[in-house]
Amino acid sequence: MIKFEGITKEYNDLKALSEINLEIKGGEFLFLVGPSGAGKTTLIKLLIREELPSAGEIYYDSLEIRQISRKELPKLRREIGVVFQDFKLLPRKTALENVRFVLDVIGKSPEEQEETALEILKLVDLENQQDQFPRQLSGGEKQRLAFARALAAEPKVLIADEPTGMIDPVSAWNVINLLNKINKLGATVIMSTHNVGIVDTLKRRVVELKDGKIVRDQQGGEYAAD
Repeated sequence: MIKFEGITKEYNDLKALSEINLEIKGGEFLFLVGPSGAGKTTLIKLLIREELPSAGEIYYDSLEIRQISRKELPKLRREIGVVFQDFKLLPRKTALENVRFVLDVIGKSPEEQEETALEILKLVDLENQQDQFPRQLSGGEKQRLAFARALAAEPKVLIADEPTGMIDPVSAWNVINLLNKINKLGATVIMSTHNVGIVDTLKRRVVELKDGKIVRDQQGGEYAAD
């Protein structure tokens, strides 16, 4: 489903990624680990074409990312949903309205917006907070609402960039349970994280980056190699 072939990304004289070769199959759950500055976020930005590689090719299904026109970009970004650490919620809209906003953008009718938004809030256990504004939600609830917004576009791939970095341990595991649920529904899940306990407990595929290079790609791995 996703393939990075010989990807290099340079910023002036700094090489953020170097000769990345990585294939991710549909339905996988993959942890992307490594120290700050290893290139994890850069890899994510390249996949959603927020930035372009300096060299190499990135394929999503049969499409080469750089060949996607500006007109087609919104479709790509609906199919590859990203949840960032800072949530990116709409502060003046309620939880329900935050989700409805996405559904409105993709052309759902008002009736569909209401029904679908309520279903998604139930999926992320926020149906009782539907009328609350982001400022009234806990950190874990904000993170789950960010996932609800991403899910509204029915993405085939869901990328979570450090989703547990700003929330307490209990909320972090609630997020992981949600990601497992989303994965079981068929979505490919890619999670960038520093959370050793979560990676070591789940035993999923681990791809480790260091200094812009893949230094490990291990099925059922732990955060740190033996």
